Amino acid sequence: MYLKKINFWFVSSLLISVIVAIPIITVFSSFFEDTSNYYQILKDTFLFEYIFNSLTLLICVLALTFLFGISAAYLVSFYTFPLSNFFKWAMILSFAVPPYIYAYSLTAFFENYGTLYSILKNLLGEGNYNQYIPKFDGLLGAVLSLSFSLFAYVYILSRASFLYQSQNLIDLGRSLGFSKYKSFYSLILPAARPAIVTGLSLVAMETLAEFGAVDFFSINTLTTGIYNSWITFDDLAFSNRISFFLLVFIFALFILENLSRKKARYHSNTKGGFKHKEKSQLSGIKAFYAFFICFLIFFLSFLFPLGQMLYWTIKFPENFFDLEIISLTLNTIYLVFLSSLVLIFFSLISNYGNRVSKNKVLNILSTLSISGYAIPGVILAVAFITFIAWFDENVIQALGFLSIKKLFIGSVLGLVLVYFVRFYSLAFNGIKSGYEKINISVDESSYLLGYSKQKTFTNIHVPYLRNSLLFVVILISLEIIRELPITLILRPFNFETFATTAYISASEDLLEAAAAPSLFLILIATIFIMITSKYILREK
Repeated sequence: MYLKKINFWFVSSLLISVIVAIPIITVFSSFFEDTSNYYQILKDTFLFEYIFNSLTLLICVLALTFLFGISAAYLVSFYTFPLSNFFKWAMILSFAVPPYIYAYSLTAFFENYGTLYSILKNLLGEGNYNQYIPKFDGLLGAVLSLSFSLFAYVYILSRASFLYQSQNLIDLGRSLGFSKYKSFYSLILPAARPAIVTGLSLVAMETLAEFGAVDFFSINTLTTGIYNSWITFDDLAFSNRISFFLLVFIFALFILENLSRKKARYHSNTKGGFKHKEKSQLSGIKAFYAFFICFLIFFLSFLFPLGQMLYWTIKFPENFFDLEIISLTLNTIYLVFLSSLVLIFFSLISNYGNRVSKNKVLNILSTLSISGYAIPGVILAVAFITFIAWFDENVIQALGFLSIKKLFIGSVLGLVLVYFVRFYSLAFNGIKSGYEKINISVDESSYLLGYSKQKTFTNIHVPYLRNSLLFVVILISLEIIRELPITLILRPFNFETFATTAYISASEDLLEAAAAPSLFLILIATIFIMITSKYILREK
């Protein structure tokens, strides 16, 4: 009888969290392992610079993504102006542009004798235009590349939260004599806090784990230190030690937010009736300002890098015809489908297990497991290879079974497993954000009606979370389409994606050749977003 009452959801959620947390636990345990002399050299020279640059990059990117995301979400959610319906989904298209591709575009456009120079030369004739063209490189270039590529995390979550807010909240502000500005920062913004914090946490983890853009701009960050210590000095233990600092940053963000939020609740109390808010019609100069702000963000985040890649592809058509487009497309879609299926299934179980168990240890372990997003992909890939090799030698073969290395290393199965660890945070947080809108009284009412926990989960929660699930699928798909180091290390022989093809060309100093696969990567992601956006952005 006791065994029958064992909480299936608790056990399942615990196992999932433990599996995902293994690489993070490995990073913490490796902090105390012996390292090479490179650690002492770096500690005496550039370690402080790595930490300072990482923190500076993080703070600047969080500030800009908050500004871009909240501004766009607020305008399209509360006002009607020319092309407002277009901008509400067009903002998400920035997801299609990885930071490293944006970095290539930014440099190519503003560099000496670059694209902008060619435009000015064709329009105005010969001239020394290079001295007047601004240069966006170094830390500034990395901040802009990451901000315009990642702000949609904040935009889409905050917009969804704005749309769930009742007109009663706005009417309350009016009755108190609040201006629109005061109502925004005193009522509307605090009510959207969980969604905004979730978006910013994803931006933070993405920023701390970014390698392509910061390496391109030659910025010394903790991530570049991880790569250098492993690739150049073959010191995996020290790579894990630097990864430890990344996890500390993420945990600090989680703890600060949880302490400040305390026991606040953000779900809508429907006893008084939910009143759909009415959008205000803007006209004149106000409509122009709203249109200009949205267009500027859309242009800089999507049209600009797309135009640069298109320009290179047209200028060098031989690179386009050399691409194996069908093979690359099928490989990319195959990885997206398998990984999304696995991540959605296990993240749903884990979230519901946390909800019904209300176990503090499980909550702590879940928080630890989702921090894997902060670990650069190359560390997860190498840790996976190391673990499989150790497990195969010390367990599988010791028991007399055949080797399992080929089953996991250099295979699609291995790729999907590491994708699961890397992007579990996206799926978990996305579904958790949807769960926070479901009052616990819904579960209690379901139990009173005779529904079991399983039936409550499948018949009530899953249908209610369908918009959150679609959003999560988009995030996972776009991340896998853009993922580079994990795919490079663990992919099967001759198994290429648009991301790996673009990287190989860029690593050979053939940025023009990287334009064609980069362009296809952007276009595939764009089509995917356009097809699914009507579901996650619908206002009913």
